[in-house]
Amino acid sequence: MAKWLQSLEKWVGGGPGGTKRVQTFRWLLILGLVGIGLLLFAAFNHMNVKQVDSVNEGREPPNEQTTAVPAPEDPSSYASIEQVMENRMKNILETIVGVGEVEAAVTIDSTEEIVYQRQMKDSQQVTDESDPNGAKRHVTQYSRDGEIVTLEVSGNQTPAIVKKVKPKIRGVVIVAKGAENRIVKNLIIDAIEKGFSVPYSKISVAPRKQAQ
Repeated sequence: MAKWLQSLEKWVGGGPGGTKRVQTFRWLLILGLVGIGLLLFAAFNHMNVKQVDSVNEGREPPNEQTTAVPAPEDPSSYASIEQVMENRMKNILETIVGVGEVEAAVTIDSTEEIVYQRQMKDSQQVTDESDPNGAKRHVTQYSRDGEIVTLEVSGNQTPAIVKKVKPKIRGVVIVAKGAENRIVKNLIIDAIEKGFSVPYSKISVAPRKQAQ
């Protein structure tokens, strides 16, 4: 290797100004070796990242999903919803045999929930990493995103609504004439359980005080 390099330098340095050409040649050779070393180092630590589109091998393809979005929580809307439920409950219970005048108090957990249709898109990112010590790592990242599906109605884009979920009732208090009778009380509780989907543990029924 040394003889080959010396022969090459002798050939480059022939003629006038040979010493200067030999020095230039040596510098170029050193820079070339450094460049090759950097390229090898970068290749060794190369990070192979590939982006997989929505086909997603080995995973479920993108599909349409629904997203529940609560309606704006305005305190006045809570009160109005509760009042509507109380009036409806009062009107129904007062038609039951043995039930007189009724007062109802209803508390809800949230306002109406609107469920929108979404067009989902999945992405998968696979990363293979290697370091100078020979250690290898395989990292897979998944992400899912989607846009709300819109429909054109009278020239306007309107979100596609899958369903509307009624507000859930937190508790009910009923004060009614006739509720002192066990049978009548059970009829009131049964009507609230089945008619308004309220569990027994969240219903309180008391007899109404008689007028003096």
